[in-house]
Amino acid sequence: MDWCHYRFRSVWNLRAEPAVVYAALERAQDYPAWWPQVREVALLDDRSGTARFRSVLPYDLVITARERCRDPGRGVLAITMTGDLDGWARWTLTPAPGGGTRARYDQEVDVRKPLLRRLAVPGRPLLLLNHALMMRAGRRGLAARLDREGPHAARP
Repeated sequence: MDWCHYRFRSVWNLRAEPAVVYAALERAQDYPAWWPQVREVALLDDRSGTARFRSVLPYDLVITARERCRDPGRGVLAITMTGDLDGWARWTLTPAPGGGTRARYDQEVDVRKPLLRRLAVPGRPLLLLNHALMMRAGRRGLAARLDREGPHAARP
């Protein structure tokens, strides 16, 4: 087993319609306004940027993200990542039964940050918990933002 390799999946059920959720998720530069662990996002151009994350554990992760897929018709947003994490992440949005959106987040990464690589075996449970807490806070933050802005505010 490669202790520095991670696969994550999270599912967020949101009250807003898929097009509204998609519009919010495709604006990565706005993530720090509603996702507390996304500390900063700096756009490099219209298809890439850098991001800094910090959750409960006392370390920052910095990545460069490049757009891999942007398909509003299919509800897919995907990036490749390099930096402290190398790999990919993808949002897949579908209508939820009874209304709203089912937002599925898949991520597969290799940890490259030297400290985290050295702590790979004993630290793995903490890293998994850290990610789960970050995703929970992100869901709450996005849901609150969408509720505050109303059903049409997130559209471009």
